[in-house]
Amino acid sequence: MQFIKPKFWDLKKPNLLSYLLLPLTIPIRINNMLLELKSKKKDERIKTICVGNIYLGGTGKTPTTIKLYQLLSQQGYEVLTANKDYKEHLDEKIILERKTETISSKNRLEIIDKAISMKKKILIFDDGLQDKKISYDIEFVCFDQKNWLGNGLLIPSGPLREKISSLKKYSCIFLKKDGEDTSNKTQLIKNINPNIKIFYTHFEPLNIDQFDRSKKYLIFSGIGNPHDFKNLLIKNKLNIIDEIIYPDHYMYNEDDINKIKKHANSLGAKIITTEKDYVKISELDKEGINFLEINLLIENEKELTDFIKEKFHE
Repeated sequence: MQFIKPKFWDLKKPNLLSYLLLPLTIPIRINNMLLELKSKKKDERIKTICVGNIYLGGTGKTPTTIKLYQLLSQQGYEVLTANKDYKEHLDEKIILERKTETISSKNRLEIIDKAISMKKKILIFDDGLQDKKISYDIEFVCFDQKNWLGNGLLIPSGPLREKISSLKKYSCIFLKKDGEDTSNKTQLIKNINPNIKIFYTHFEPLNIDQFDRSKKYLIFSGIGNPHDFKNLLIKNKLNIIDEIIYPDHYMYNEDDINKIKKHANSLGAKIITTEKDYVKISELDKEGINFLEINLLIENEKELTDFIKEKFHE
């Protein structure tokens, strides 16, 4: 799904439009009830991890999936990543292919069977918490501290796939920090589920020194949370003079790129985008465009790997 997140989703309190849309949240509520009632399949031949969210978009699922893959591979496990094959999510698939061993299919149960045939011991799904068919060994819920729960309402009144009370059924949370105090959010989470594990994360830029801080920059992106991208560049002292935001998972064509380059040229600015956007641009159009490569850092990685081993009874 390609969309630009409505601004009213992230207001601190619901506005009139949010309340008018409340009747349209009924299908989501029904689906969530079915999630609770339906018996899910657990395959004992492989350990499964799901990295998902209850807030729609921009929570760092794919970087978290990659980091878990790296950590577990370093521990000597035979690990595989996977995501459901959505045509509009090509960017995530390409990034996973670049940085992990990965497979995809239109059916997650088929993915599990294929991973088992490949003799893998651990399968990490990028997304899939709301899949009614699969019982995972570990379910991680990703949040971004800045957006947090938005206005707290379900889609389309707000950005939530599930109510915050659903955290009582999950194993662990990754909370991406933005330099602010997290104590209130941590307390809210613990009030819902005292036993849930919380790990704090943040992004570090890997190639920031290749950019000349004396230059002006135009940035563009089609991701779930474009403000994180911009703020990371500003935090690292880059002079961002303009920004173009496209829908999440946007597929660029030659005309789009030509317009971006023409606008940048009129501003006398260099161009930076995200890695997820860069991989969707044709090779011929990439000239003059650079991307920011990021790495997700997890506080207390050893505690995380110990937690996973305990859940896997190893």
